[in-house]
Amino acid sequence: MSHELKRTLGTWDLTILVVGSVIGSGIFLVPGPVLAQSGGSVAIATAVWLVGGLLSLMGALSYGELGAMEQGPGGLYAYIRDGFGAFTAFLYGWTLFFVIGAGTIATLAVAAADYLQQFGAIAPLMRKAIAVALILGMMGLTVLGTRESTRTLNVATAIKVGAILLMSAGLFLFGKGAPATPVAATATTTLSFASVGLSLVAVLWAYEGWQYSTFIAAEARDPQRSLPLAIGLGTFILIVLYVLANFAYLAALGPQGVAASDRVAGEAVATVLGPTAGGLVAIAIIISMCSAAHGSIITAPRVYYSMARDGIFFRRLAEVHPKFGTPALAIIANCLWACVLAVTGTFEQLLTYVVFIGWIFYALGAAAVISLRRKRPDTVRPFKVPGYPYTPMLFVLAAAVIVVSTIIEQPVQSAVGIGVVLMGAPAYWLWRRRAAK
Repeated sequence: MSHELKRTLGTWDLTILVVGSVIGSGIFLVPGPVLAQSGGSVAIATAVWLVGGLLSLMGALSYGELGAMEQGPGGLYAYIRDGFGAFTAFLYGWTLFFVIGAGTIATLAVAAADYLQQFGAIAPLMRKAIAVALILGMMGLTVLGTRESTRTLNVATAIKVGAILLMSAGLFLFGKGAPATPVAATATTTLSFASVGLSLVAVLWAYEGWQYSTFIAAEARDPQRSLPLAIGLGTFILIVLYVLANFAYLAALGPQGVAASDRVAGEAVATVLGPTAGGLVAIAIIISMCSAAHGSIITAPRVYYSMARDGIFFRRLAEVHPKFGTPALAIIANCLWACVLAVTGTFEQLLTYVVFIGWIFYALGAAAVISLRRKRPDTVRPFKVPGYPYTPMLFVLAAAVIVVSTIIEQPVQSAVGIGVVLMGAPAYWLWRRRAAK
């Protein structure tokens, strides 16, 4: 076993990885609740989608500077480590491994298995078996080679982007803007800053995942150029696709119909193009969920690999397969834990408690731009974030709003989540002692 990863990825691979890791089920489901929370106002809901995309782009550009400057693996983990110390970075990696990363994979795999019931009832035990099979299949493909797994992700991403474009074109051409079903007067909430804030949080969740591309940037052939371009371009593509889809849903169902729907894509297509076309949307959603999970399987193990190289995680996870050139053991460990979460169903509880914690670390990643400018003023920066320091500061502020609002609205769950993260503290000191010996 070696300990060095090969540089095999180009700019387009990273761009597709950004898009493929973000588009899961959100854009097919979230627009209805966002419009409802915006008081049924199309203008406000559209502004929320644009603001959410712009804030995500600010974070992406901030990470672009760090990715162009840093050569090592691990992406966001490495940015936090260099900006705020190994302990803080370890807590992120610990949470990513045991909850956020594996929990996201399990969530998407289980959701994809559940969505298959659009074509017929499936027993609960069989759905779990399907979810595990999906995870293991993607695991095997990812172990066999970074180049091979990214090619598969590229194809899946092309399918779901193509599905959004075709769906949007069909809804624009044939939609009449009428609601699919009678809409109750309570379909929308009373417009307020709080309700708009909730809609922005939902939109930011829909955009989440662009940061995963940083994990694998060290395997790009020209990371100084590739990562800033890919993460910025990929996020811009997402903004365009999301706004386009929202207007397409409006063309099909009208504002009231969209606001009343929690499965807006399926209802819009079935209403305008018929139930058969609605079934095709279900297939697109399943592919979308699987490819988003695959993006996480490709990228997240690079964090565990980097932690192991730093001596603060299981040492064997730093090994690179001599034939396949991948961190095979890190990938396998990640997916096996995801299978456990999928079978037991514990991912639902875990993610409920700690998913907001991720935004603390996303904020630290952007803040590391400011920290490292002060710590390493003479370091060559092939790319500098536009609008510094306001760009990273605005992203940090947006992340802080999400975290604080979650703590206010769910204090008990938030306290449990923070406790889960801090459970990593004794593990960190244990690995540090072993490394010292």
